[in-house]
Amino acid sequence: MKPEQPEPEGADKAEGRPLGRRVLLGTLGLGALGVVTAPALQKGMEGFLGAVSGKDPTGLTGLLPNGGGFRYYSVTASVPNKNAENYRLTIDGLVDKPTSYTLADLRALPQTRMVKDVQCVTGWRVPGTPFEGVRLSRLLDAAGVRAKAGAVRFTCFDGAYTESLTLDQARRSDILVALRMQDKPLSHDHGGPVRLYVAPMYFYKSAKWLSGITVTEHVKPGYWEDRGYDVDAWVGKSNGRDDAPTN
Repeated sequence: MKPEQPEPEGADKAEGRPLGRRVLLGTLGLGALGVVTAPALQKGMEGFLGAVSGKDPTGLTGLLPNGGGFRYYSVTASVPNKNAENYRLTIDGLVDKPTSYTLADLRALPQTRMVKDVQCVTGWRVPGTPFEGVRLSRLLDAAGVRAKAGAVRFTCFDGAYTESLTLDQARRSDILVALRMQDKPLSHDHGGPVRLYVAPMYFYKSAKWLSGITVTEHVKPGYWEDRGYDVDAWVGKSNGRDDAPTN
């Protein structure tokens, strides 16, 4: 995926020309500058690093923090932009009423706001990050989950990223189909216009550019689980969290 996703995605090589030494050193300098400069520069820094990371098969741009505290990784070289006119979220699989939501449909539903630390599996953290959106459980209830269902699979319009949760995990009150982050609409670089937010787990579970929710019988490992990461990615007490895992 592109900018901001906390998973260690530098190991997955995107297509494109490597960054030259001069460009890379300049990027490193800009990254350091972004840490100490005013918030007004954050948006420009995010856009710059987002564009650069999509052309950097070395993964070195993933080492750079931006002004918002997030870092940049990539599993695809580019991601299409979606907006209110062309965005759709489909819910299908083992449900009685397969559904397609527009962005306006999702915005019209009751919204839940929560503030939690975002924790990356590589160790960095962005404390007190607000997310707002529709509880995933509400969408599942509206679709009518069938009795033999046991899991939920998530797909993304970058064409590569996938994630899964058990059905019990997906019904938790702290799992959102998020439309806002840091009290503003989700930008493209942060996975907008809609992303998954799995508050009690490491951030690689919070799939960006969410486009599909499929109810299944069993958990199917996602993109990073196929590469050795835990399917049940609870942050846990070792990182200062007290979220109770769902068995």
